[in-house]
Order: sequence, then structure tokens, then C-alpha cells
Amino acid sequence: MHYDVVIGERTRKVVVLRIGEAWRVTVDDSTYEVQATRVDGALLSLLVGQGPATPSRSVPAVVIPGKASGALGVHVNGRQPAVAISESGRSRRRGGAAAHRIGPLRLTAPMPGKVVRVLVAPGDAVEAGQGLVVAEAMKMHNELRAAKAGRVVSVSVTEGQSSDAEAVLAVVE
Repeated sequence: MHYDVVIGERTRKVVVLRIGEAWRVTVDDSTYEVQATRVDGALLSLLVGQGPATPSRSVPAVVIPGKASGALGVHVNGRQPAVAISESGRSRRRGGAAAHRIGPLRLTAPMPGKVVRVLVAPGDAVEAGQGLVVAEAMKMHNELRAAKAGRVVSVSVTEGQSSDAEAVLAVVE
């Protein structure tokens, strides 16, 4: 499958090809061998390498269906990047393209877990990529980050609180 993937303001050409139990993923001019294993629910463990001479690295990822038709919430290495995917020339939004969205951005929990730290308070100015909340799930700590610059409107959780998957943790405008 051929995709145009917009991450922030940068568009990348991505080709995904199934090879046995693994995937060959080409991003622009770089090719990666990827093995994906579902750990639990939406949590994936990805082993990513560039061939036999390069060691693979482990990348935790979470993919959750969004509320809108065809939308996905994507969390990789504790980050929630703004992602939009266009397949075969047809534009389909995935993950919301949050960096380009006008209005509030809801930071949601990628999976059920516990809030370990709250890094911001209502009224704080934040930059794109800045950590907002640290959540623990499956014994892993993930710093959930702002997908766009703005001001924190609300924080819906406190340290030590449990959260459900897709629960709104904070809102940035």
C-alpha cells in the first residue's frame, strides 16, 4: 500500500509491504523491516531494523480507533504525533492532524493506566512536543506530549488517578 503521511507539517511517502510475518516499510528513501506483535489490546511492540547488518530496536506503540469514522489515535514512544494519512490519492484523516486543527486539542490516554505525574496546570503556555502528563500502563511510563503549541485550558486528572483508554487527560487551545 502507498500512503502520503503528514506528520506535523512534513509529508512523507510511505510504502508498506507484507513479507511473511513481517512488514517492509519504506519511508521516503529509507527501508525498514518491522515485526509487530500485539501485547495487549491496543498496545503493540514493534521491532524495527534496517536489515541483517543493523540491530533492531524495540518501539512501543498504541493505536486506538477514534470517535470519528476512520480516525485513529496513535501513540509512539509516549508521544501523540499529529498524523494525517492519504491512501492512493484519497485524503482520509487519521489521528486528527492536530497541529493544523483550529480549536481545542484533547490529550487522551492511549490505554487504561495510572497518572504518574501532571506536568502542566490550566493557563500554562505549551510548545508542540512538550510533555503534559506522564502515564503508566503495563509497567511502562509514557510522557504524553502536546501535538501543537497553545495554552492549557484544563487538566482532568491528578497524580495517582487511574484513567480509562481514551479518557481526556488535558485540553490545549
